[in-house]
Amino acid sequence: MATNNPPSLRWQPNLTDAKLRYYQNFISEHNANRYFKTFLEQIPWQQDDVKIFGKVYAQPRLTSLHSSSLSTYTYSGLTLQPHPMTDELLELLGQIRKVSQHDYNCVLLNLYRDGDDSNGWHADNEKELGKHPQIASLSFGANRFFHFKHRKIKSERYKMELHNGSLLLMEGAMQEHWLHQIPKTKKPLQPRINLTFRKII
Repeated sequence: MATNNPPSLRWQPNLTDAKLRYYQNFISEHNANRYFKTFLEQIPWQQDDVKIFGKVYAQPRLTSLHSSSLSTYTYSGLTLQPHPMTDELLELLGQIRKVSQHDYNCVLLNLYRDGDDSNGWHADNEKELGKHPQIASLSFGANRFFHFKHRKIKSERYKMELHNGSLLLMEGAMQEHWLHQIPKTKKPLQPRINLTFRKII
C-alpha cells in the first residue's frame, strides 16, 4: 500500500540545534485515504484523562499505542499498555526506516476528530526515548497546521501545514531545544490521524 518510488524531500529548513525533513507526498493520495479509513475503523481508540495543575481533564484527542516489543510506555504522566502492531503499521514502519535511516519500536496514533481536538506545546523527550530521540510523524486525513518554536531563541518560531500522506522527520537535538504543537482551530475540519514512530530504549 505504501509508495515504491523514492520520496521527494519537500522542505528541510536550517534550524538551530535541530534537523527537520518534510516529505509532502510520502504516501500517494489513494493509499493515504485507504490507510486513513483502515485506521479510523480498526484501531482501538481511547480517550485518557490527564492532570494539569491539579485538575483532571480529558485529552482533547483520541490515542492508541502499538508495539511488538514493549510492555508499557509512560508519557505526559500516562502509563499505556501497547496493542500489537497491525500489518498496516508494519508496512509503514518499513517504508519510514528506509528513508529516515533510524530504527523505531513503537508508534503512538492520535485521532483529531475536528478542529477542537489539539495537542499543546510539548517535546517528545521522555527519558525512555534517550538523549536525542528521532521522531517520525505520518499524517492522514485533513490537513492541520503544525507549530514549532525554539525554547530560548524567541525569533525562531514557525508553522507549516501537514498534508494527507506526508512524513515529517524530527531529528538531531530537536526534542531537547524545540517545542511543537497542533493548535485548536475554529475552521471546520474533517478528522486527521497522526502516527508518531519512536524508539524506546
